[in-house]
Amino acid sequence: MCWQDSEQIRRTLEAVFNDILITRMHDMPVLNPALAVRALGFNRYNADWAGVLITPWFMNVLLLPSAESQWVTQAPGTKFEQAFPYGSFEFTVADEAQLGRYAQCSLFSPMFQFADQAAAVAAADSALQALLTGPAPHAISRRDLLRGNLARP
Repeated sequence: MCWQDSEQIRRTLEAVFNDILITRMHDMPVLNPALAVRALGFNRYNADWAGVLITPWFMNVLLLPSAESQWVTQAPGTKFEQAFPYGSFEFTVADEAQLGRYAQCSLFSPMFQFADQAAAVAAADSALQALLTGPAPHAISRRDLLRGNLARP
């Protein structure tokens, strides 16, 4: 699939995973009935489109490929490391007929810890923001400063 913009990605992911919810996931005990399918935050990151997909059964960071993506030729089930400002994370290559190749990194599964959609969206927003901006700088205490201990943990 050739991804054009974040709105196309949102519409496509939500349609595909709502279809999966209705067909393959119907009546599965891992579904949180308080949640709905929602794709959010998809923007270009290096050669890929990165964002979060919330479903009633998982929350994953997804990478959707562009023509320049290096991992897109890997077989489904293959794992690779992707570096972000926060650190490096393992992604698994997947393939869905209506989407083509994509990569996923699990944040939550199952989703029973979320009371409602707003809580899941807040967690997804926080995770994506942290992933793309990096960890908070380590505070250096006065004692460490005076001792010359400026190393970060």
